[in-house]
Amino acid sequence: MINKVVKSAAESVTDIFDGATIMIGGFGEAGSPIELIHALIDHGAKNLTVVSNNTGSGHVGLAALIENKQVKKMTCSFPRTVNSTVFPELYHNGEIELELVPQGTLAERIRAGGAGIPAFFTPASVNTPLAEGKELRDFNGQTYVMEYGIRADYSLVKCKAADRYGNLIYNKTARNFGPIMCTAAEVSIVQTKSMVKLGELDPENIVTPGIFVKRVIEVNNPAEESKLVSEDRRYPW
Repeated sequence: MINKVVKSAAESVTDIFDGATIMIGGFGEAGSPIELIHALIDHGAKNLTVVSNNTGSGHVGLAALIENKQVKKMTCSFPRTVNSTVFPELYHNGEIELELVPQGTLAERIRAGGAGIPAFFTPASVNTPLAEGKELRDFNGQTYVMEYGIRADYSLVKCKAADRYGNLIYNKTARNFGPIMCTAAEVSIVQTKSMVKLGELDPENIVTPGIFVKRVIEVNNPAEESKLVSEDRRYPW
C-alpha cells in the first residue's frame, strides 16, 4: 500500500545531510514551507546550497535557516527584499555565497533539471555581468547565453491539499516554484494544509502527480510569515 504520509516535520527531514542542495518553494511568503524549514533548522544539517526565489524575511523561515549559519550558498533571483536583512549582512561580510539568476531563467533551469534537459540557451543576461564566463551562441542573428539545468538532493514545498499517494494541488500563486521543484529533486518533501482521502482530488486538477513526491506531512494551521515578521519573532523561538 502506497502511503507517503510521515508523522512529523522533524521525521520528514531527518535524512537531509551536510552539504546537500535543497530547493525551497515560495514567492516571498506565498508558498513558503515554514514548518519544514524550521524542522530543518532543528535537524541541524549545515553547508547547504539552497535554491529559492529569495532569501527570506525577518528572522523566521528561510531567513532563520541562513541566520543559523546552515547555508553556505544561495542560488536565487531576489537576494534582498523589503524585510530581508539577514542575507545582505552575511553576504557583505563574506560569510555566504550568492549565485544570482534572473527569475525566468531560474524557473527554466529548475524545469529543465526536472525534465532531464542538461542545458539551454536564453537571451536573458546577455551583455551583463551574469553572462561572464558562460558560453554564448547566435541564433537567427540574436545572441543567447547557455544556462545549465538545476537538480537538487531535496525540495521543500508547500501545497493546499494532498492525498497519501502524494498527489498535490496548490493555492493559486502559492503554487509558484512548487511543481517544478518536485520534479527536479531526488527527494521531494511536502507540507500540506489538508490531507484528503484517495479520490477526493479531481484528477483533472492535480498539479503535481504523486510520482514526484516522496513524503507528505499535514500542517493544517501553517504559520503566516508576514505575521511572524511583523511581531519580530525569531526562530528558534
